[in-house]
Amino acid sequence: MTPETVMTLGRDAVHLVLLLISIVLFPALATGVLVSVFQAATQINEQTLSFIPKLVVVFLAVLIGGPWMLEKGISYTHHLYSSI
Repeated sequence: MTPETVMTLGRDAVHLVLLLISIVLFPALATGVLVSVFQAATQINEQTLSFIPKLVVVFLAVLIGGPWMLEKGISYTHHLYSSI
């Protein structure tokens, strides 16, 4: 394998990880912001209040996007093995 091939495979791996993490991270981030705005508006300073909505949103994101994420991971693994 040439160094260029290794760098391309590494770049593709980082790109795939960022893509798969964004499916879960962005909905959790948006939920956290909405709960924080709600807490600021109502002056409820309970730390555990933001945990349950984020947990539910992350679960739903994985449930909905999970098959697509799995397909992307399997596709990259097949591509990686065929490149080796």
